[in-house]
Amino acid sequence: MSEVRQVLIVGGGIAGLVAASMLRDRGIDVDMVEMNKAWNAYGVGIIQQGNVVRAMAQAGLLDRYLSAGFPFEDVEFYSPDGVRRARIPGERLAGAEYPANMGVRRSTLHETLKEAALEKGTNVRLGVTVEDFDQHPDHVDVTFTDGEAGRYDLVIGADGAYSKVRKLLFGDKYRPQFVGQSVWRHNFPRTPDNDALQTFRDTQGNSAGLVPLSENLMYLYVTTREPGNPFHPKEELANLMRDRLKNFVGRIAELRGQISDPAEVVYRPMEVTFIDEDWFRGRVLLIGDAAHTTTPHMGQGAGMAIEDAVVLSTLLEKDQPLSQTLREFMDRRYARAKYVQDQSLLICRAEMANDPTFNHPKVIGEMLHYTAQPI
Repeated sequence: MSEVRQVLIVGGGIAGLVAASMLRDRGIDVDMVEMNKAWNAYGVGIIQQGNVVRAMAQAGLLDRYLSAGFPFEDVEFYSPDGVRRARIPGERLAGAEYPANMGVRRSTLHETLKEAALEKGTNVRLGVTVEDFDQHPDHVDVTFTDGEAGRYDLVIGADGAYSKVRKLLFGDKYRPQFVGQSVWRHNFPRTPDNDALQTFRDTQGNSAGLVPLSENLMYLYVTTREPGNPFHPKEELANLMRDRLKNFVGRIAELRGQISDPAEVVYRPMEVTFIDEDWFRGRVLLIGDAAHTTTPHMGQGAGMAIEDAVVLSTLLEKDQPLSQTLREFMDRRYARAKYVQDQSLLICRAEMANDPTFNHPKVIGEMLHYTAQPI
């Protein structure tokens, strides 16, 4: 039997919730703390490519929200003049009964994962995070920001790009770095021809995409250069997003005029972090964005976090020392997460340079082949 019976998960986002659900399935007691008292997620979409669909099926969670999303098979690429350049077919990695890819609202996915974790008996406290911890050979003593304390066999830091757990482990050695681009997102009624992930470019090197989320909903994203990481007032976001889309033609240009409510625009500067050493110290491990924050150019950020949770939970079933489990986890996760971040940054830099020779479909196709390999 595994030596891990009591786990603390810091962070109630996608990675933490998938881990909590899977660990409860394995009979492991789970406490979770989440700083956000509302415990919500913003309402635009998320892409789940074939490897992520497979991971969610392995986690036993995909069927819970399959009907709430939009299944699709392919990825399309359009040139700045609006002509389709390529269509890459998807692969049904989870089995013939599941789609190659899925689009789903982030808020829908979040609520589904919350329900699963709570139904399975995860003990959750909101408005709380870790204050400090003291590691011992066979346990970790944790103090929380509300003055409470606990003892755990394993602490999982799934608390995002600005992870408190990471800071406790590594100090200021790893901090998110702005890459020079930001992403703008907005939901629209889905049109019948939006049956794939469709990516577009303008003449300035900016990239946009349309992602189906449900029978009636799709979302538009656009990545743009934002030198100096400027602060944009919330009330200006609709005007600014329309301005960022002014050089697109075709379908993106048609949607541009429908952006009017700044409250419907989600704006995020792109930041990256990568721990280029072990993501654990003793009995404390980082997963997801806490260990490897990437840009969204490959749509794999959440996917890598989900895969982390699946691999860790599966390894914890083994009857072996935790140190061996965490070493095996690193052996299976480090290179894969690094590849995704490196290739995402490759696309990011090509866009910022407006490189006309960059072969975007080729890079995405190679990524799909790479991530199709077993985790």
